[in-house]
Amino acid sequence: MATSVWLRRLKVAERLLRPGGSYRRRSGGGGSVEAASVVDGSEEPDLPEKTMAKSFSALQAARHEQAERTILVSCPPNVTEKKFYQYLASYGTINKYFFYETFGIYALVEFSDKESIEAVQNSSTIPSLQHECAVPFKSRFFNLRNKHVGSLTSTHPSVPQLKQSVIPPNELLLKLSGAKSIDEQLFTVLKESQLTEENTRLRFLVCSLLKEIAAAYFPECSIKPFGSSVNNFGKMGCDLDMFLDLDSICGRNNTKTGGAFSMEYQTKRVASERVATQSILSVIGECIDQFAPGCTGMQKILNARCPLVRFSHQPSGLQCDLTANNRIAMRSTELLYVYSNIDPRVRALVFGIRCWARVQGITSSIPGAWITNFSLTMMVLFLLQKRNPPIIPTLDQLKDQAEEKDKHIIESHDCTFVSDIKMKPSQNTETLEELLQGFFEFYGSFAFSKMSINIRKGKEQNKPEASPLHIQNPFEQAQNVSKNVNQTQLDRFVTAARESAWILQQEGLKYPKANPWGLAALLLPNSQSSMGKSKKRRKQPASERIKSLLDSLKTNKQTTDHLNRPNGVRKFFSTVAR
Repeated sequence: MATSVWLRRLKVAERLLRPGGSYRRRSGGGGSVEAASVVDGSEEPDLPEKTMAKSFSALQAARHEQAERTILVSCPPNVTEKKFYQYLASYGTINKYFFYETFGIYALVEFSDKESIEAVQNSSTIPSLQHECAVPFKSRFFNLRNKHVGSLTSTHPSVPQLKQSVIPPNELLLKLSGAKSIDEQLFTVLKESQLTEENTRLRFLVCSLLKEIAAAYFPECSIKPFGSSVNNFGKMGCDLDMFLDLDSICGRNNTKTGGAFSMEYQTKRVASERVATQSILSVIGECIDQFAPGCTGMQKILNARCPLVRFSHQPSGLQCDLTANNRIAMRSTELLYVYSNIDPRVRALVFGIRCWARVQGITSSIPGAWITNFSLTMMVLFLLQKRNPPIIPTLDQLKDQAEEKDKHIIESHDCTFVSDIKMKPSQNTETLEELLQGFFEFYGSFAFSKMSINIRKGKEQNKPEASPLHIQNPFEQAQNVSKNVNQTQLDRFVTAARESAWILQQEGLKYPKANPWGLAALLLPNSQSSMGKSKKRRKQPASERIKSLLDSLKTNKQTTDHLNRPNGVRKFFSTVAR
């Protein structure tokens, strides 16, 4: 019974942290939400199986439909929320709205039906400019103009603006220092870093706005987000990866009709599918650059392994990558989504490890020889598969549970796994603290020189190539997703993992007695530069970070000894930096 109670507590914590989970609207305000609280602590009957609330495809479909009933509005300075709402509500029922700031104040407004958006569009005009010409493109991105001074604005701004950025490192360390356990620290990192419900809505709206441009050429196409934006592992500020999906056009079944003839479209013929993808992305990218309001900095990277166009969508503050027909990437996205829903410890551990890796200079936002967030996630999943008992199943086990509707063969690659997963909760009751310690110990002594990581089998395999780090792509099994990582960066990761395992073993840094402690102690950046100092580090018995922590332990021990003396004067003080 203790095991089931512990699992339920983890699930409650995860539900309250998850974007799009249980929320209730605050009275009086349409722009903000708060997490619903747990009303009682009564025990529920044990459930033999866990079923995901919504499959990935069902959730994506609901999000896309929601985005099509949504508009984006650029607001004048000091706009008042009440008058803003009254004005737009005159066009139809508003389900939700919220304000945020990037290059100005913007509002996302979701109506209950598309007819309301048509009413807004019918009453809107193309602006007349004195020295420039406006391209007459009508989208669902509007400017709210103030016709009469004082009619919509006030002297003081009154709109609540939602968070659209990651918490600063110093604030995060302060929150972590005030936690009561390492488990609580990891859930705090998850809560402060994950994509919010509002930011997720904004990402789907950007896809929907861009689809309107692509639909001029391909009316039945769709633009879908993939990767971090929708796999439950995205953090605030991550890029928006999208792909132009033409499968609904190309893969449509021919309707058989009677008679001696059949009809097919006359089409342009090109040398290969890659050439077609390059041509399509080039044209769509040009249209986005020339006609889509708010899109700037267009780059066409058409000769990459996966051709793409890259640009900034300034109204949302998002960096965007658009590819075409990237179906394997979408299946990888869905696989991570499935894993994230199996056990509430998965996301918390992944977010904590990623945060640690970013602070230690193991990952970087700049492309290069660093370990990527995707590779780190694969490593965490592999660890969870190897616990005794396992916390999550292998990909082959997910494949064994697949039904006919789950079967996907993409470019000769078997991408089959169960989407609506039903499984008994893991009997593993390890805490997040134990799993964090296990991650550092496992990879601090892993035989990277000989072995490959494979989440399909859930066990190490002999490396098929000489790359320093080999992590098998779960679907394109001949591909190494960490091929970019060089030996220097792998050594950096192993050294940091060993140091972190040592730190977590120290009693004075393991519990809230020192400052910093637990996960916070692991998030102190190395004083060494992240580039070109590996030889210097090897000559030192320990990094400067460990030396400072040893000094902190020594200071705390001396203070404790002094306070425990028979004639000593006991003083209370805060260990949290102000």
